[in-house]
Amino acid sequence: MTALDLVRNLPQKNYYLEAQAIHDFVRDEIRYVRDVHDVETIAFPEVTLDTGQADCDDKVVLSGALLESIGHPTRFVAIGRAPQHFEHVYLETKIGDRWMASETTEPWPFGKRPHLGFSMVIYN
Repeated sequence: MTALDLVRNLPQKNYYLEAQAIHDFVRDEIRYVRDVHDVETIAFPEVTLDTGQADCDDKVVLSGALLESIGHPTRFVAIGRAPQHFEHVYLETKIGDRWMASETTEPWPFGKRPHLGFSMVIYN
């Protein structure tokens, strides 16, 4: 599956719908699984597509790769309950002048931003 496959039937230049289609695919078609106990791993996007399973950071890497491949800027956002103690990561993509959240580990719509208290942009 490529980003071009996911957006093929959408209206041209509707960047919101493109980002939403990629969000929905990663949220609905990639099953959430945790990392190995006490071992942090990050899978290449191809591996995540092949296995159909990933944790939050793997889903962010896949979403980012798909979005960036069709021109959408992205950034990773790490969040946690205390400063410098991050528990989760999600993706944001810029549409126009607004950064939109893409939380794909929960059954949430595109644009809903998770909150645990503290956040930090990791990559912009």
